[in-house]
Order: sequence, then C-alpha cells, then structure tokens
Amino acid sequence: MRIFVTGGSGFLGSRMIRTLVAKEHQVFALARSTSSTERVRALGATPVTGDLERPEHLSLPEIEAVVHAAAYFRFAGPRSPYFRANVGGTRALLTAAQEAGAATFIYVSAGAVVMDDRGSSIRDADERAPTFPNSFSGYIASKAQGEAAVLAANKVGFRTIAIRPPAIWGPGDPFSRALPDAIGSGKFAFITRGDYPFAICHVDNVIEAVQCALGRGSGGHAYFVKDREATTFRDFVAMLADLQGLPISGLKSISYRLAFTVGRLMELGASIRFSKDDPPLSRTMVRMIGREFTVNDTAARGELGYLAKVSRAEGVAAYSA
Repeated sequence: MRIFVTGGSGFLGSRMIRTLVAKEHQVFALARSTSSTERVRALGATPVTGDLERPEHLSLPEIEAVVHAAAYFRFAGPRSPYFRANVGGTRALLTAAQEAGAATFIYVSAGAVVMDDRGSSIRDADERAPTFPNSFSGYIASKAQGEAAVLAANKVGFRTIAIRPPAIWGPGDPFSRALPDAIGSGKFAFITRGDYPFAICHVDNVIEAVQCALGRGSGGHAYFVKDREATTFRDFVAMLADLQGLPISGLKSISYRLAFTVGRLMELGASIRFSKDDPPLSRTMVRMIGREFTVNDTAARGELGYLAKVSRAEGVAAYSA
C-alpha cells in the first residue's frame, strides 16, 4: 500500500514509518526541514516537502492512505499555533489526500478530547462521551476540532477514522525523557498522590491500532485504544522512574485545585516574560494527568480487531533493548 505519514520525525511517527516499511508498504512522509528530510529518508520513507502550519501549497504524490500522526503539542502558550496546525493543517491535509487519490485517512487523535474544563474524573469512557472543542486548553480544543473535521469528511470512497490513545509511552517517549530533570530539580509533585486509575498505551499498541484501521473499521468513527493492563498514575511514574534509577518515595503531593491555580499563575508568568518554553506546571498538564482517566476499547477490539499485543512487561523490556 502507498501510505503518506505525517509526524515522521517525531516519537510516534518515526516508529510508525519503521513499522510500515518493515511490512513492505511504500511510505511517503511529510518533511518541513532538512533535518526531518534526512531523518524520514533514513527510516525508509520518501520525503515530501511541506508544512502543516503553512499548508497553502501542500501537494501529495499518488497514495492509497494517509496516517496523520503530526500535531502541535505543548502544555501552554498562545492558542493560535494549536489551531493553525491541528485544525487548519488537518483540513488542508484532508483536501490534499483526496486530490492524491487516498481512500483511507487515519487520524491519530487524543484520549484527552473527552476531558472537560471542570476537572471531572473520567471512568471507562467510550466513544459516546462528548468532546470539548472549546476547552480552555489549546491542545485539547484543537485536537477535538481536528478530529471532528476528519470524521465529518468521511464519505463513499474516502473512509476516515480517528484513533484515540491516552498517554503514549515507550522507548524515547517525551515524558520519560523529562522525568530526570523534573525529579532532580524538585519541580515534580504528584496531584492527590497520583493514586487514581490512569489509562496509558504503549507506542507499538497505537501503531497496531493504526495498522488495523488501514483495513478495517467504520468510516466516520473514533476508537479509543489502551494497554491491556490497568495502572494508576503513580505506578506509571514509578515504572518509568525505576527504569532510570530515579527514586519517587520522597516526592511531594498537592491538591488538584492548588495545582490548577499554580499552573494558571505559572502560565501568566511565562506569558509576561514572553517565554518560548512551557512553565513547570500548567492548567493543561494538570487536567491531563491530575485526575482519574480510564477508557473503554471494546469498539476497537470488536471492529478493528485491535488486541493491544504489547504487554506491560514487554513494553518495559523494550527500554533496555
């Protein structure tokens, strides 16, 4: 199959390309810089020059499917870049995909699209849960709007599907890389001790879901995916910290309300300083990791044939490998 992939130089996209190439698909990948061009070529894909933040001249080769894994992701910052890339860029890619003859469009969405502004706990959410396209969080709002655009584009001859993973983990994931500095600097704190159920999904399980969706699934539908084993946020952090020899026993804990307030103040301070970096704490970060969040992947298992093949133990072992 001739497949076009976005986000190919990132954590998920680069692993996606390697997997699809290994399955003998012909892969094309969006590249917006010299370094990303070199990276996707080294992974076995053919680079296609373009930028989803400036999609006016986006043109794709003849393809059969698109896997849209790219996203503008931060925990803070101005709202406009989120919508320019995650909504405007997605809409432009939908148009370009159809012009290039694609019959399938797979969008890697986010489990967070069902997180409300009140900080409600979310237990066993399925695809009937409402999304929040007007969220205070630029990331959550823009991913919800991007997903809606993808699902609305479904029609005869152009099947569109959204895959909704929760926190994605695996070798090289951003959260694991950030832990040593966060813990070492004393800036990391659990919210209500982290003792709440928390859904995660190994990167290879996300890729499994995408591969399933390339051949199966109802167009115009979103599908939650997750790992087989349940965990809590604290145990998730402990697992990643232990892999790096980081102790968590002495880490402090604060309430959700306090964390959210501090996040708001830190965002304000970063804005006043015109900082290009996210503050140590933000409202989006607190919302995404500070409450119970579990999802139901029954639809993905039944309609896509998704199995979540990578177990927790296998995922941990992959870090050493």
